Amino acid sequence: MTQKKISHKDIQAMETRHRARLINSLSGYKSANLIGTRDEQGQENLAIVSSVVHLGSNPPLLGFIVRPRKSRRHTLENILDTHYFTINAINRDFIKQAHQTSARYAKDISEFESVGLTPYYQDNFSAPFVLESNLRIGLALKEHIIINSNQTEMLIGEIQTISLPEQAMMPDGHLDLSLLDIVSISGLDSYHTPQKIHRLSYAKPDQPISILTTEGEMSD
Repeated sequence: MTQKKISHKDIQAMETRHRARLINSLSGYKSANLIGTRDEQGQENLAIVSSVVHLGSNPPLLGFIVRPRKSRRHTLENILDTHYFTINAINRDFIKQAHQTSARYAKDISEFESVGLTPYYQDNFSAPFVLESNLRIGLALKEHIIINSNQTEMLIGEIQTISLPEQAMMPDGHLDLSLLDIVSISGLDSYHTPQKIHRLSYAKPDQPISILTTEGEMSD
């Protein structure tokens, strides 16, 4: 395969959307999620993101990135006002509906209703979940960080509740995502179904790596 070299000068000279597609592809496969929120008047909002990241297990924290506020960001506004949001994994069977939430709907339009997904409330949690999702997480806002380099904003939430099929959680706590039929994203608009290769043992100096079973036991 022939190698192509691209300089910083080349990147800066690219047409805007061309550059966005390239740079968004460089970080590889990313998780595909829908952020569910509701404003103080009860108006529901749903937005697709590919930037959710694990930040720690104790306390259990997840974060995601919101683009600069050149126009109104309903998801950001709702979270800052109410302090609650949900993260919902995207299943293969509703990719198109999830992707459609990236359209710029007016504040008074519910993306749930517009794209045909179902808002769902559980455990007295104030933000809406996506009923169709196989992995639903409710979070409380803990921190809001503005990234000075480009004015993007990071929202960090502490996990309050998790809902998932029982058979996907292994005895050692590992979550077998291959059983959930969820997808990943590359670039801005390419969707993929991940394929598991192996679970591997905890790495230690001078010890060989072993393949683990799905349940976390040594298999060789």
